[in-house]
Amino acid sequence: MGGFEDDEPPSKRAKASSVESANLSDSFCYSKSTNPLGGTMARPLTSQGKEVMVGSKGVIKRDEFVRIITKALYTLGYEKSGAVLEEESGITLHSPSVNLFRKQVLDGNWDNAVSTLNKLGLLDESIVKSAAFLLLEQKFFELLRNDNLMGAIKTLRSEISPLGVNRKRVHEMSSTIISSPQNVLLGFSKLGIESSNSRLKLLEELQKVLPPTVMVPERRLENLVEQALTVQREACYLHNSIDGLSLYIDHHCGRDQIPSRTLQVLCAHHDEVWFLQFSNNGKYLASASNDKSAIIWKVDEDGELLLKHILTGHEKPVMMVAWSPDDSQLLTCGMEEAIRRWDVESGECIHVYEKPGLGLMSCGWFPDGKQILSGLSDQSLCLWDLDGKEADCWKGQRSSKTLDFAVAKDGKLIISMNRDCTILLFNRDTKQERLIEEDNTITSFSLSADGDFLLVNLMTEEIHLWNIRNDPIRCKRYTGHKRSRFVIRSCFGGSEQSFIASGSEDSKVYIWHRATGDVIETLSGHSGAVNCVSWNPTNPHMLASASDDHTIRIWGLKKASMKRKDVGSSSNGTCMNGSANGNGFVHQCNGSHIK
Repeated sequence: MGGFEDDEPPSKRAKASSVESANLSDSFCYSKSTNPLGGTMARPLTSQGKEVMVGSKGVIKRDEFVRIITKALYTLGYEKSGAVLEEESGITLHSPSVNLFRKQVLDGNWDNAVSTLNKLGLLDESIVKSAAFLLLEQKFFELLRNDNLMGAIKTLRSEISPLGVNRKRVHEMSSTIISSPQNVLLGFSKLGIESSNSRLKLLEELQKVLPPTVMVPERRLENLVEQALTVQREACYLHNSIDGLSLYIDHHCGRDQIPSRTLQVLCAHHDEVWFLQFSNNGKYLASASNDKSAIIWKVDEDGELLLKHILTGHEKPVMMVAWSPDDSQLLTCGMEEAIRRWDVESGECIHVYEKPGLGLMSCGWFPDGKQILSGLSDQSLCLWDLDGKEADCWKGQRSSKTLDFAVAKDGKLIISMNRDCTILLFNRDTKQERLIEEDNTITSFSLSADGDFLLVNLMTEEIHLWNIRNDPIRCKRYTGHKRSRFVIRSCFGGSEQSFIASGSEDSKVYIWHRATGDVIETLSGHSGAVNCVSWNPTNPHMLASASDDHTIRIWGLKKASMKRKDVGSSSNGTCMNGSANGNGFVHQCNGSHIK
């Protein structure tokens, strides 16, 4: 099966590489007492003995609770219900003076709105000035829009400037005045003032400035509910649900949400399976094998994997695969041989990348999908255009046989092996170099989806999690899996990549909780070393593992109702897997390609 010792020839093991008033119009009238501005002119009803606090813990103020419910009803367009709640509860959403203020804003009665603002009893002068600035700014632009240049200048000089608020904005407004008339609307856009619904948007901005006791913040109830759901999700130790969180019950995920049952055994390879990876959209899986082939599997609507293409043409074992950013193409890399680029839909080889006298040992895409990166047998990294032209090459002082690398989504950060115990983080724009230094030999690594964390596999049966957002910091350690001779690969996965999965030489798959480092599942089923794992990026309930037993196992939920299916490419299509247990349905597959 090959080893990782320096005196052995390269093998697979060396591959380690809104506002509620939006709908308020005079055309709607529920009753004479209804105020379409989200208030009410109805007589307040006394609370008649109702408690000041509500809720089982007595920490929710009844009047605040009713007001944010009323606000939510108006925001959702339920104006009748909002008005009824105000009347029945005796708790108005806004005071009469605030309702007058809001009406003056919507009517564009700016001078009176400023006067009413000063009568709201606000003690903080800075708040009053900030709100007045917003009102007068709107007045200024509406005067300009109506070609009242002198009025706009007077407002700016005698009303806005004396406030002493937002000098930069005042300067921008002055610049708008001296612009030609055709540039006025452009000035509106540049300054964030839109002609349509601008007064409604002004109310939203005023809600942000004024105290919530004066004007209830927009969508406050929704924000509170979202906060509660977020707290529940973050407190859910095994959160891996794809159904979303319900308001009806408290959220909790059990172990039944972790993929731990074999749903399929894929047997189309005829030798050890060294590498596999789901596509970015989760609709495909690609695998690489010592049998010199790579296979593209399609994930159907029911979550079953079907053989799509067997890719042949490499003269040596295929060490790894890499999906293009749009998943339309696939790279396959032979062991110290060549890189081939394939069309995923047709299965045709589009281009072969070679370098005379050197073998290519790893492959990957740049985020724009217009260039590829490869690791070479002389420990250098080369950047290629899709047509095969070499665009760049970094030789450096690399002495490691492990040629894993990763490229951040912005294409600026390139992560590669530097020495046996060192990983180089190189910024192409700034030329800045940072190092991750381990005490033991690194066998492989994997970059998180957000590009902020690196998962590093070591020869000492440990996996380290590094935060690389700034200066690299080791933040977690995972242990329990077995590794003595071979390259074992791990991955991030699950909902929000909250879990870590890894292969192991004891034929098992290990799953850890990312934050705590606890082993939460150990998956048995393979009869040989598990070399690589891949978690479906769009389905947290699907995990794949590749093994020396020539098979790929697809893991799903224990409560899944589908029977296990074995897919193979033998003469009769039956998977001849001696370790398979149970009498589940055996899917027939004669190796033909599906479309």
